[in-house]
Amino acid sequence: MSSNLDKIMKPKSIAVIGASTKEHTIGSDLMKRLQEYNFNGKIYPVNPKGGIIEGLQAYTSVLEIPGEVDLAIIVVNAKFVLDTIDQCHEKGIKGLCIITAGFKETGAEGAEAEKQLLAKVREYGMRCVGPNCLGVVNTHPDIRMDGCFAESLPERGNIGFVSQSGALGGGILNILKDLNLGFAQFISIGNQADVNAETAMEYWENEDDVEQILLYMESIQNPSNFRSLASRISKKKPILALKAGRSAAGASAASSHTGSLAGADKAANALLQQSGVIREYSLKNLFATAKVFANCPIPKGDRVAIITNSGGPGIMATDAVCEYGMQMAKISDATKEKLRSFLPSAASVKNPIDMIASAPIEHYKQTLETVIADENVDMIMVIYLPFLGLKDIDVAKAVMEIKEQYPHKPVIGVFMTKNEFFTKLSDMKVNMPFFMYAEEAADGFNRLNQQRLWMERPQGKVPCYDVDKAKVEKIIKAALTEGRDQLTTLESIDVLQAYGIRACKYGLATNEEEVVTLGNSIGYPVVMKMTSKTTSHKTDVGGVRVNIQSEEQLRAEYKDLIEKLTEKGLIEGLEGVIIQEMVKGNREMVCGIATDPQYGPMMMFGLGGVFVEALKDVTFRIAPLTDQDAKEMVKSVKAYKLLQGARGTKPADMDQIEETLLRLSQLVNDFKFIDELDINPLLISEKTGEGIAVDGRIKVRMKEAKEVLACECAACSC
Repeated sequence: MSSNLDKIMKPKSIAVIGASTKEHTIGSDLMKRLQEYNFNGKIYPVNPKGGIIEGLQAYTSVLEIPGEVDLAIIVVNAKFVLDTIDQCHEKGIKGLCIITAGFKETGAEGAEAEKQLLAKVREYGMRCVGPNCLGVVNTHPDIRMDGCFAESLPERGNIGFVSQSGALGGGILNILKDLNLGFAQFISIGNQADVNAETAMEYWENEDDVEQILLYMESIQNPSNFRSLASRISKKKPILALKAGRSAAGASAASSHTGSLAGADKAANALLQQSGVIREYSLKNLFATAKVFANCPIPKGDRVAIITNSGGPGIMATDAVCEYGMQMAKISDATKEKLRSFLPSAASVKNPIDMIASAPIEHYKQTLETVIADENVDMIMVIYLPFLGLKDIDVAKAVMEIKEQYPHKPVIGVFMTKNEFFTKLSDMKVNMPFFMYAEEAADGFNRLNQQRLWMERPQGKVPCYDVDKAKVEKIIKAALTEGRDQLTTLESIDVLQAYGIRACKYGLATNEEEVVTLGNSIGYPVVMKMTSKTTSHKTDVGGVRVNIQSEEQLRAEYKDLIEKLTEKGLIEGLEGVIIQEMVKGNREMVCGIATDPQYGPMMMFGLGGVFVEALKDVTFRIAPLTDQDAKEMVKSVKAYKLLQGARGTKPADMDQIEETLLRLSQLVNDFKFIDELDINPLLISEKTGEGIAVDGRIKVRMKEAKEVLACECAACSC
């Protein structure tokens, strides 16, 4: 279906419905832009009054147009749009770009009109950009379509850009020349009734003209479809996204740790990360990265060489490279020898290579040519500071000359000079990016390296484990029949064990003799925890007693607990106490599930225990997890160093911890109505290195759970 966008993006003829002779109206500006940019096909103005518009015969209706029409750009009043679509259908037009506003952005009435608009588009087999959008652009020499009303004509380049904001898209088209960037295609999706960011990405996947995709998004309509498409397309070409609305509190206030640490932006971030999309947080950074991808190939590794004519900036650049976790390239002896043959004795041929302040243009050329040929070097930063009358633009031209001869490695210029230099560059055809500061160049290398790592990353599989799904259904049904949306600690641990998640050895006791029998059979030391249908956070009421060493101590602790709960009036909901093996370990992790209203279940992993809320060393991914996602989650938290076995502690069993996350992901995929789940702590055993669930709490969405479990089908999602 996406190939139908050809009628919109590669039209041979365009009807501008609502074309106008009135200056500074959208209908007039659109006609002017199409002509000024020399559209290669036919333009048919449509206006009820007919006449001549911008030197072309205007038609009173689209049905009067003598030739075939691929694309209708519609700028009539909102109340005429539905009739106009009917006429376009009668004319056989398959592509629509509806500039007109006044639809769902205006309220309920507009939303209803947009619903009818989409129904017609679907019924007639059309594709539609908009409504309420800026338009579409294709700069390919065979097409040359500027079908939008931004003030400036588009600059030619290799970017496919989707903008959810029309005004922002227009602003960007106006500054492309200053940014030294160009678009291959641009789509302003507006209300995205039909064509959205995903449609555009899929269309551009195999478009050779589009070498990188930029997205400005305020919302992601279908997160699972976005993930599926983006993770495939980003393996072929970079996708950069500026996702706005970071501060919105998307997830409602939740009682679990996972829920309280989650939020709409963390969900969006997790989704983009899992899809291989490079996320930027400002327009400045979005276009800085786009400039890098527009002029640099993907490197073969992360080894950076720095060439400079000043020591200080070279050191700062080295710091920036290392902070991103990239390597400073080890310059080969042969390269050093060659550099020494023409550089002065005061120069340093170690990396960073300091040619000293007196370096002439010839040294820039020779040094870059020598370093670019070194097999130990993957990327090169060239730093220039103005000294001894050397002209910045001349140095830039010389460096670009060498770059043209060696296009296979990324080269970025850092020119700490006047702004006029960058203005001059905007009038030139450049083949490498230039920045004012070394940190910007290091950031660019980091993004290139990020794309390289993503492209090399294995696809990842969602494993399916043998689990006891029926047991979990039974446990949840029992809670629902009692009107509870929250499982008890005992029920939660039973659920985890049914899904093969390692939990402490335990048992439930309802009186003192049962408590002692269990304690003796499990073996001391043990932990005693109350389990209650009315009290969720046990530690707040003294309901957890640890390191109980003997039968006598166990009896005393049990009696004390009953006494305290009776005093506080909390004895009513008490089911009993759980007696658990006492697992020795001082490394406490947390893992869990929180549900985002838009993105669905999110998995969390990080440093747990009392530190979880204070240090917030946690990471999120959208379920279902692949084995690669689980691996990256474990590695991405700062506490990973503790898991590796800091200061002589036993290294954690990473495979088993990853498997715990994957089993939790399967659980939430099988029972999609699980709203919150916490394992805190997941204690790392000093003896075996396993992650052991010491405590668990699970909450379900009751209405949804009742609907799902009432039906007969209980097929496994695997």
